[in-house]
Amino acid sequence: MKNKTYMFLGLICFLLIGSCASLTEYPVTRKVSQIDLLHGVEVQDPYRWLEDFTSEEVESWVGEQNTLSQRHLTKNKYKKKIKENLESIWVSNSKSIPQIRGSNIFYFFNEGSWQQSKLMKQECATCTSEVIIDPNKFSEDGTVSLSNLSISPDGKFIAYSISDGGSDWKTWKVLDVYSNQVLEDTINWTKFSSGSWEADSSGFYYQKYSEPKKVALSEINRSPKLYFHKVGTSQKEDLLIYDRPDKPNWSWGIQTSEEGTYRILSVSEGTDDSNRLFIQISKNNSFTPIVEELEATYIFLGNKGNDLWFFTNKNAPNGKIVKLKVNEDESFLWEDVIKETAFPISGFSLINNKFVIEYLKDTLSKVDFFNLKGEFISNLSLPSNGSVSGFNGKRSDRYTYFSFTNYITPTKIYKMDMETLVYEEYWKESLPNFSSSDFITDLSFYDSKDGTKIPLHITYKKDTQIKADTPILLYGYGGFNISILPRFSKTYLAWMNQGGVVAVANLRGGSEYGDSWHEAGMLLNKQNVFDDFAYAAKFLHSKNIGSSKSTVVLGRSNGGLLVGSTMLQNPSLFAVAIPQVGVMDMLRFNKFTIGWAWESDYGSTENRQEFLNLLSYSPYHNIEAGVCYPPTLITTASRDDRVVPSHSFKFAARLQELQGCDNPVLLRVETRAGHGSGTPRDKRIEEIADIYGYALSVIKDG
Repeated sequence: MKNKTYMFLGLICFLLIGSCASLTEYPVTRKVSQIDLLHGVEVQDPYRWLEDFTSEEVESWVGEQNTLSQRHLTKNKYKKKIKENLESIWVSNSKSIPQIRGSNIFYFFNEGSWQQSKLMKQECATCTSEVIIDPNKFSEDGTVSLSNLSISPDGKFIAYSISDGGSDWKTWKVLDVYSNQVLEDTINWTKFSSGSWEADSSGFYYQKYSEPKKVALSEINRSPKLYFHKVGTSQKEDLLIYDRPDKPNWSWGIQTSEEGTYRILSVSEGTDDSNRLFIQISKNNSFTPIVEELEATYIFLGNKGNDLWFFTNKNAPNGKIVKLKVNEDESFLWEDVIKETAFPISGFSLINNKFVIEYLKDTLSKVDFFNLKGEFISNLSLPSNGSVSGFNGKRSDRYTYFSFTNYITPTKIYKMDMETLVYEEYWKESLPNFSSSDFITDLSFYDSKDGTKIPLHITYKKDTQIKADTPILLYGYGGFNISILPRFSKTYLAWMNQGGVVAVANLRGGSEYGDSWHEAGMLLNKQNVFDDFAYAAKFLHSKNIGSSKSTVVLGRSNGGLLVGSTMLQNPSLFAVAIPQVGVMDMLRFNKFTIGWAWESDYGSTENRQEFLNLLSYSPYHNIEAGVCYPPTLITTASRDDRVVPSHSFKFAARLQELQGCDNPVLLRVETRAGHGSGTPRDKRIEEIADIYGYALSVIKDG
């Protein structure tokens, strides 16, 4: 009877107005009369109450939304097959790039079935490995994870932080490596902090925020303090190193030179890569300012005596290496060592008295070696085009490790002798029934709306029939100076195993072509990013690689914003839209946790021009009543305290209300998870199976 009623209502809607609101029975979402007046513009916010995402009312609403979404996500015939495929893929081992500290070698390892990877130690290159930290013992369900890790220079201690349920709030502990005992040292209320060790391994520096007064998952995070913790003492005894209560938006990073002579303090503001620079010449002296304004990026590489080397982009958008000479009278002199080239620097290190400089050439890695004078020695010969990372170490180290991967090559790790620059294979990822030769990956370039050439990596199995109805997974990010580089992905493999194509667009807003590429996709230029993404789909379709009926668009975090804005501006371009943990309310993102820091990339509502720009693309504010938007699966997590889940809640509620056709708008909320980092194996597999299964059911079954 119910189905006949829906058919009748649908027919009436079609005959009378040509379309109708969704016939999906959505949970009742109350509306409030909330109107904000910003720069003379009235802005409605009828779902403001969903910002209180830890309240009982919102949690009840989330439960109803999850019940609805699960009815759609579990009934399709594709999910089971995809989940089984993911389970078979995940049985392979994974290993991180090793770090050498003292005489010990440390790395993470997962044999495939563990919820979390374990930290391993080897006392020599041929010694048997042993587990020294097993995060799987932190909790029964794997939702308490090991987050940051910092090993002391002598390899004796490990400072590590623990995240509960994916939260950015971290608790630090200290492990004595030789006794394999966790010490009583406990450090609370840290966020966005590494543990930076003193050269003598006596203790480490960290950044701490004040304890939240009410709701830890949503309160604004400002005014951090920089502390030094001495191993074996209480946090109450920690030494306050730097604090600027008059500058609540400043945050800290500190490094100690290899022999302990200098401490280099970096002071940043928001997510802007520029930083101020201070130096402490001895522990008894105060910090002396070297760079007092946010004029450029400065990152310390290492030193030899009173010569200190830095990466910087001052007057060099693609980056360069410079030397700071500390004179006897404590005056300073800057000198260029490795000059800027046509290719942006993406990585840098100083090992065995050589600079290792990683460049990007059209998103692909190129590695050169230089001596301390900046003279070219040689380049790294790679097996094929792809991405290189690693080269961790210090000026005094002889050996280092690096990895290589691309979209069809599982990770390979190599050990390099930095004296001879000869390297050998150390480990490679091996997947059952997988051969790179069965796949194709191509780098294409397409014209965006304004004619800018945008790189696009297209990857698929050789036996895939490329045509208009081929399922396409289109991914992008485009923000915060972050490059999306070729890498092997088990999740992408699962999509390709279903006969799909993976397309990754290197949008403006990232750093693929240096600072200019970032600047072309930030602040008032943000619309370029959405155009780049839309034109990626149009390019694919023009080549008969999928169509608007077979293209799934997906992005996370800033990429969730990307998906939300692009689908609203191009409602008929995609078959399915999947914005994940997205920034969806661009007028209030700065009201929660660390959101204020994103103003450097997005802009501020306090500035009228920036406000109008934010309003022009904010997903929550640009849904039009009666427009038929594609089937949309919005995903978030209940403990995401970086991009708080209320962004997704409000967007889902408004899109459900205003959707102009019966394409479903679903909200999937993961429990005991955060922004993504530390999510256990089983939850990851379940989420991917839900997403891919739903997307394929829409594309193939309608």
